[in-house]
Amino acid sequence: MIRPADLDADGRGRLRRNEQADRAVLHRLLARDSDEDRVIDAFRTWLLAEGWTPVDPTDHWTDVEAVRGDDRLICEAKGRTSEKGIDADIAYGQLLRRMTSEALRTRYALVVPSASVKAVERVPAHVRRLLRIDLFEVTDGNTVHQLMT
Repeated sequence: MIRPADLDADGRGRLRRNEQADRAVLHRLLARDSDEDRVIDAFRTWLLAEGWTPVDPTDHWTDVEAVRGDDRLICEAKGRTSEKGIDADIAYGQLLRRMTSEALRTRYALVVPSASVKAVERVPAHVRRLLRIDLFEVTDGNTVHQLMT
């Protein structure tokens, strides 16, 4: 999925038609081959289907940020890895650094492939609830499931 924000566009999403810049972005996006890219793409598709609008992240390092009405979702995504536990701990740390808003309508999420679900569930559900962290699983078939907390 290619969004106007991915290309040379103004703040309202209107394309500027910058062929050189747009070609470079398209080349980069179409060349994606990491599992994290697959997870992010599947999750963005799911967000759109659920009525969310992906937006340019407030923090440059955020993987996915989306809004729906007054709600905001700030997400850290991970792909398949051989170090699931370590990468889950790193993902939680990255997400904690992005918790700059005290707004109750802002939630945070970890988005991981099925193979990493057990690792991210090691943080107790009551702690995740207190921190407003949701967990999402992206299956190998690119189906997204919100995990219960």
